[in-house]
Amino acid sequence: MLFEQVTVVGVGLIGGSVGLAARARKLATRVVGVGRDPRTLSRAVELGAIDSFSTDLASGVTTADLVVVCTPVDRIADTILKAAPHVRSGTIFTDVGSTKQNILEGLAGKLSAALPYVPAHPLAGAEKAGVEHAQPDLFQNRVTIITSNEPRESTATLQVKEFWLAMGSRVVTMSPEEHDRVLASTSHLPHAVASGVAISTPINYLQLSAGGFRDTTRIAAGDPTLWTAIFQANRDPILSALRVFTSHMAEFQRLLETGDGAGLARWLAEAKQVRDALGS
Repeated sequence: MLFEQVTVVGVGLIGGSVGLAARARKLATRVVGVGRDPRTLSRAVELGAIDSFSTDLASGVTTADLVVVCTPVDRIADTILKAAPHVRSGTIFTDVGSTKQNILEGLAGKLSAALPYVPAHPLAGAEKAGVEHAQPDLFQNRVTIITSNEPRESTATLQVKEFWLAMGSRVVTMSPEEHDRVLASTSHLPHAVASGVAISTPINYLQLSAGGFRDTTRIAAGDPTLWTAIFQANRDPILSALRVFTSHMAEFQRLLETGDGAGLARWLAEAKQVRDALGS
């Protein structure tokens, strides 16, 4: 056992998968879920994602060794600060958020040094939400990013890293700034583009769509509330990535308008080279 008690705040797809993975791999003696809806939490118990639950944050974290916050990114810092007065000294806070700098800014100067916070982000989301879709192997062979500006890894960072490794993740460490810049291009912009393609398509065209449209727009089915929070939290890096994207689309438009077939072929070949580098 890595921990006596792991408390998961927000038992949805990711939080439920954390609970399932931690219990399956015996990483905690007990996993406690915290949330607002007792019906959802009861369902999480039935599915084996958690051992017990509380709708009261304070009572849910009192005996926790590790608190994993799985709320939308605009609520993570506030959740940690509300939980902090009720935990024991040495309790570790971590999260699964897709943005990092906004959380660190929200905690700056407000969290006791006796309560370490280790930012983490498993790259294992899906367009489907809810604990019903949680999977014990969701993090298997997926990258989890731990963000840190520490010159050397603290004990808490090493423990959180071990936690994610034990759940099957490949752990990568980078600064919060780099995380937000990279994810703007690899996660946040693609979601906006998928949504843009979906919005641009008349409903009555859908019966004539095939795999290309379905694959391109799959992630547009994600939770709008969750993604609104991500876009707002990581606004500047997303805008930078968007400017690069729109410049490439402007080039595509120019090549198409001028009938430059050779230029179009080069444009498509460059895109194919990047996609091929990703693998299957």
